[in-house]
Amino acid sequence: MCSGYLSTSEAGILCLTTNFLTMKPNTTNEIDYVKLYGLEDYLFDVVRPRFQQEGSIGAFDFFCIVIWKANRAKSNIARRMIKKGYNNLEDACYTLTDQIYKAPSPEEKMKVMMKEWGFLLPTTSAVLTVLYPDQFTVYDVRVCEVLGKYNNLKNFTNFERLWQTYQDFISDVKRATPGITKFRDKDRYLWGKSFHEQLKNDIKKQFS
Repeated sequence: MCSGYLSTSEAGILCLTTNFLTMKPNTTNEIDYVKLYGLEDYLFDVVRPRFQQEGSIGAFDFFCIVIWKANRAKSNIARRMIKKGYNNLEDACYTLTDQIYKAPSPEEKMKVMMKEWGFLLPTTSAVLTVLYPDQFTVYDVRVCEVLGKYNNLKNFTNFERLWQTYQDFISDVKRATPGITKFRDKDRYLWGKSFHEQLKNDIKKQFS
């Protein structure tokens, strides 16, 4: 049952999850539930190749990205997508990701998400990093802390300015990790560095 006290968007997400988890495996599309335990591996090993092959992804895969980046925002994102005039999240997600796939350049792909669909930079960068890991990197507060700047980038309202500054952000991520060859590992390294330093500091202060 996907109704009761849930909002329309929350019920939609629950239905998608329930349907996915109750699908009967078949010889052509058997589900490997183990991959969902390590969500990031599922995104980059399953979702990204599926998107590149099919040119779009459905709501389950799309909201796996949303949950990976900003779990608390999933209901607001779902409501905003439905308000675009769609009857369900499946159609909305297929339409959005089809538009991303067909956009002719990285800048236009980001513009689709931010200008046409109203996504903010953190979620936009997460989705595009999964779909195009060689062209985008996740905009994350921990990475900004290590770099010592870009904390206000997410608040830019002029898209052209935001895009250019995001390119500067990417360049600084690369410069800050000269020993890391794989682009996808660069923001992971900086995130890990921030996490390490914060936890050591918290322990020193006894979490007070």
